[in-house]
Amino acid sequence: MRTEPEGGSGATDSVRESMRVLPEAFARPLTLLTGRPYAGQRPVSYTPTRHLANALGSTVGGVALSCAALSASGWLLLLLLPGWAMTLHGTRNLRMMIYHQCAHQNMWRRRRADATLGRALAAVLVIQDFDRYSAEHVSDHHALHHMTRRDPTVQAFLVSLRLHPGMTRDQMWRRVLGKIFSPWFHTRFLIARIRSFYAVASPGRRAGAVTGLVLLVGLASWLHLWVFLLVAWVLPMTLFFQVSNVLRLCVKHTFPVPEQTVRRGREYFASLTNAIFIGEAAPSPALPTVRRYVAWLRWWLRMLLIHFPARYLVLTGDTVVHDFHHRHPMNRDWANYIFAREADHRRGTPGQPAYHEVWGLVAAIDLVFDSLRAADPHEYHPDRLAEVNHRELFMAFDD
Repeated sequence: MRTEPEGGSGATDSVRESMRVLPEAFARPLTLLTGRPYAGQRPVSYTPTRHLANALGSTVGGVALSCAALSASGWLLLLLLPGWAMTLHGTRNLRMMIYHQCAHQNMWRRRRADATLGRALAAVLVIQDFDRYSAEHVSDHHALHHMTRRDPTVQAFLVSLRLHPGMTRDQMWRRVLGKIFSPWFHTRFLIARIRSFYAVASPGRRAGAVTGLVLLVGLASWLHLWVFLLVAWVLPMTLFFQVSNVLRLCVKHTFPVPEQTVRRGREYFASLTNAIFIGEAAPSPALPTVRRYVAWLRWWLRMLLIHFPARYLVLTGDTVVHDFHHRHPMNRDWANYIFAREADHRRGTPGQPAYHEVWGLVAAIDLVFDSLRAADPHEYHPDRLAEVNHRELFMAFDD
């Protein structure tokens, strides 16, 4: 785990650079997987609309693949796994990246278009009403209240996950895993999602969402497609979506140390967010032949079976470089987040502190848990959140 500053302008990363021994054909896939380009890599240009199209395509393709698997039955039911993965990946990108940028009015930088898209996504994904989320996110998460008791992220940690200062890392892991496997937790989570939209949305948006739901249920009943609806859409949009949500919460931001009395300025706010790169160093070419082959086999298995799922299903979209967003929340080049963050890091932007990084999802969660363990127990005590409406705390899980 690396959590130290990355260094000044022109600094490279030994983990990502070690992968350059592979053929150039692997360069772009590894950059998308890790979230980090190698030194001097030519940027790849993306647009907000392309990200939206990719997310929608993944969602629709995943549902279609799942339905095809159910129709075929037999051993082809195994296709449900990639179908669910594609659906989850697409919907998490819609939530974590597209909806988030709409809330900042930074998707296309057109207020009406961004708000229209955000409101539509809130209804389809059954997440917090867009207007409420946008106001709370900007005022309580991106302002002076960042990582204070008013921040929804802190509230979710203390109340929804019931984590608090003083707990050991193992205790926090056991509690989070217990929540992930708890039917009661997921039921409450789903109810909170429904309430956070329908209790706050305008009458027109509620009516539109209810009309769409009634039509969907009626169509499924008429065509006898309930199994397809429940397995191909409802399951990934409830259980899988919410598991991904919880794990994402656990890496968002670290808690300030109790001794940090001055809690303002760029240095302080930058210290609470790290890049989370996915992967590990490639084997050394200097290893003996047999050991080198074994090391490469192990490396490929870990990259494909551990790191790829973490990136594809949890740290989707630009969440790997969330630190760049908190430094430049209205950056026009957000769609090229990997290379935009790398360019900012290499420039050594005057007045900005050095970037920090962590390699690996588990290492990033450990870092956040350790910061909460060492946080001020008086400041971050659940009893001091009496004014919080607990039914909506589950909506704090996302940025």
